[in-house]
Amino acid sequence: MPRGRRRRAPAAGTAMGAAEPAVAVPAARARRPAGPGGRPALLHLLPSAVLAGLEDWAPTFARLALGAVFLWFGSGELWQPRLWTGYVPLLPQSSGLTALLVLAHGALLLLLATALLFGIAPRVAAGIGAVLLVEIVMALTIQAGLNDIAVRDLGVLGLALAVAGSARHRLLLTR
Repeated sequence: MPRGRRRRAPAAGTAMGAAEPAVAVPAARARRPAGPGGRPALLHLLPSAVLAGLEDWAPTFARLALGAVFLWFGSGELWQPRLWTGYVPLLPQSSGLTALLVLAHGALLLLLATALLFGIAPRVAAGIGAVLLVEIVMALTIQAGLNDIAVRDLGVLGLALAVAGSARHRLLLTR
C-alpha cells in the first residue's frame, strides 16, 4: 500500500478477511525511498517552507539570470563590435553598416538587461528579448545550421519566454 494513504474500510457485503487485489509496483519506484508526504527522498531533506520560498522567488531568479545574460552579450557587442560582425546575416563583415547594426543590437540588449535587472516592466523587456532571440536563433540556424551556439540561444529564448509569461516577479521598481 502506498505511503500516506489510509486503508479504506471494506465495502458492505464483503468479508472482513477477503484479500485485496495485488497492485504491481514498478521495480524502479519500489527501490526509491520516499520522504514524508510521498516526496522523493532528496526533496525530503528540504523543508516545505524552503521549497515554497523557491517557488515564490523562481521567476525573480530567472529574470535576473536573463538580465545577466543580456548584460554580458550587450556589453561585449558595445566594447568589441568587430568580433560580432560575422553574425550579421546578408552583409559583409567589413561593412560600416554591419558594425552599426552590432552596436545598435548591443545597446538594445543593454537596455533590456537594465530593465530586467532593475525590475522595470520585466515582462515587456523579456518579451522584446524573446523576439530578438527568435531572430538570433533563426539567423544562426540559416547561416550555420543547428549548432551549439544556436541551441544555447534557444535555451535563452526559453528562459525569456518563461520570464515574459510569469506574473510573480519580486524586487520590482514600481510605484
